[in-house]
Amino acid sequence: MPYLVSLLLVVVGLVVLAVLVVPVLRSLRRFAVASRTLRAHTGDRAGLLRARTAALRVAVAERRGGNLDEPSSPRTI
Repeated sequence: MPYLVSLLLVVVGLVVLAVLVVPVLRSLRRFAVASRTLRAHTGDRAGLLRARTAALRVAVAERRGGNLDEPSSPRTI
């Protein structure tokens, strides 16, 4: 009958392990959702920043009469 004590200890250990692992998995899932949301938001903001930078470069080049893809006539305001 000594195997019965060992089997009981293994079962109790597995139950304790399950009780400890379930909250950790829930926390990891919440962290993954938050991380995904942050990456999406940061990517959107970075894209907007790149677009604004490109528009500013075009505006500066037009104002200086820089070399754009096609020759343009002087602008009058």
